[in-house]
Amino acid sequence: MLQQIILPKYNNKLEEQLINLFHGLDLPLHFNKTGNKEFTNYQRISTIILFYKSGKSIRDFIVDMKESKWVSWLGLGKIPKKSTLHDWLKMFNMKLIRKICKVLLPKKIELTSIDGTGFDSWQRSRHYEKRVGEASISHMPYAKANIFIDVKTQIILDFELINHHEHDVVGARRIFKRNVLKNIIGLGDKGFDSEPLHEIARANGITFYAPVRNKNKKSLKQRPKGFYRRQCVDMPDFIGMRSINETVNSVLKRTQIHFLRSKKSFMKQREFGWNVVLYNIKRKIKISSLKNNQTFIFFQMEIYSIRTEPIFLLFFCFFPLRRWSFSFLRKNILKKTRRTLLLIISLIRFI
Repeated sequence: MLQQIILPKYNNKLEEQLINLFHGLDLPLHFNKTGNKEFTNYQRISTIILFYKSGKSIRDFIVDMKESKWVSWLGLGKIPKKSTLHDWLKMFNMKLIRKICKVLLPKKIELTSIDGTGFDSWQRSRHYEKRVGEASISHMPYAKANIFIDVKTQIILDFELINHHEHDVVGARRIFKRNVLKNIIGLGDKGFDSEPLHEIARANGITFYAPVRNKNKKSLKQRPKGFYRRQCVDMPDFIGMRSINETVNSVLKRTQIHFLRSKKSFMKQREFGWNVVLYNIKRKIKISSLKNNQTFIFFQMEIYSIRTEPIFLLFFCFFPLRRWSFSFLRKNILKKTRRTLLLIISLIRFI
């Protein structure tokens, strides 16, 4: 009798992250105790993330999914219909989406940054806007987002989306009140220069730094008001790391959210939340691949201290392989070689 052993193996890295994500959520397979159990919550969450990854409409995504391997990888008994997928999008509220984001957080967080940006909230052709003219164009909905990130990994820790214009301090206040991380450093631009915001950040375990706004030259008092604002007159050396938040905003707009497709305000928030989940998953895949990519370089040298007795030395160098050019790698090898040669010279003198 032959026995087949099936080893645990993932089909791709995205499937591995989806399985780890669902295990970390600790959600039941089904929300209902009785009734239809045709699809599991793992299949629902995975299908929603794949839908936002495709960037297509629901109908086009359902058609393309029939021809993909994800049907067998997810163990789907049948392909969900357009109305079924739309019901799944309304099933998960913002509380569950934020819970999913917390599972994807990095283990060690020290330096964070916060920034606000705007997103187009309507599907409209810029070409026809110009042809019709500004007089005939109706009001275009606007969405304002505040993004709180980890500077080292560029993973989004928390976010806030509203459908109207709002000051950066108001959105940051809500994000800092939800914060559960302690003993971290936060960075912001001049738009977050507010003494009450500094107090809220310190009360929730964040040492916040924001440049002080320029004062009027005719003012008699050149020192800013507030204890924490006066501490921000001399900024730390790492204040330039705040610009990484601009990189995250640019990546979201260029690769995922060209505009928000949903029409209702609560669905826009959920759409933005699912895109944040997808972005964090892609960042975790990229970080894990950078950790695994390493190269080993061996080189052998022969040194004759006495003409008749050769000494063979085998050296081993280790370099983490990242986005390095060959010139950069050659310089590092030369540095390593110089250090080993100095060590060899000292050994020969000792002999």
